[in-house]
Amino acid sequence: MVKLTVNGLDHNLDVPDEMPLLWAIRDVVGLTGTKFGCGIAACGACTVHLDGVAVRSCQTSAKDAVGKKVTTIEGLNGGQPHALQVAWVAEQVPQCGYCQSGQIMQAASLLAKNPDPTKDEIVAHMDGNLCRCMTYGRIQKAIIRAAADMRAKSGS
Repeated sequence: MVKLTVNGLDHNLDVPDEMPLLWAIRDVVGLTGTKFGCGIAACGACTVHLDGVAVRSCQTSAKDAVGKKVTTIEGLNGGQPHALQVAWVAEQVPQCGYCQSGQIMQAASLLAKNPDPTKDEIVAHMDGNLCRCMTYGRIQKAIIRAAADMRAKSGS
């Protein structure tokens, strides 16, 4: 039995300790916003937060998430649209959309640490989150827009 706290809710899961967190989230908890991409932590489609830190859930065991707060795209802003999600739409980022939840989760971890990142800091932080549609320019614009919106909202 593995006890996980996902998006603020406790779940007692009858899964092997070694089960990847990705499959525990998707197949057992039923939250399908986190995507399977490569299975080797190389693409970022499966990015979630563990205690606010972006991790690849395909290579993180369910056991490694015990006692930590797991946040998925569904719980990113308490169920309300996050500034990144709003900016993603405004900047027309998605094409196929498959990688977008991982991209947003990776970007959210950056903005939590750095509310005013430079383009170079964005590029460095997002390195490793792959987009087959090559929307990297729009992703960068959306992150810059969301950062500005978040600063304006907080009065910074």
